[in-house]
Amino acid sequence: MKSNIKIIKEVPKKLKINNWNLCFQWCQYFYDNGTNEYSYRFIWRDENNKLKPQRGQARIPSFAQMQDLLDEAKMDGWLSVIETKT
Repeated sequence: MKSNIKIIKEVPKKLKINNWNLCFQWCQYFYDNGTNEYSYRFIWRDENNKLKPQRGQARIPSFAQMQDLLDEAKMDGWLSVIETKT
């Protein structure tokens, strides 16, 4: 099902893979059938800061880099409380 996505919160992690940033986001998905839902996602941004959705998948090079993003979101103050605010 197709959807439009509103990014509510995001933290980037600079990685040295094609100068792209791996981002962790809290988003609201709006579906064609009129429903919507909130969800987390990992997604890449290219060197021009454009989102690079690869069929809904983001290749995460290591658990440590994924954990860094989660820690960054927690330090930013939104990871542990965002679900209760939507």
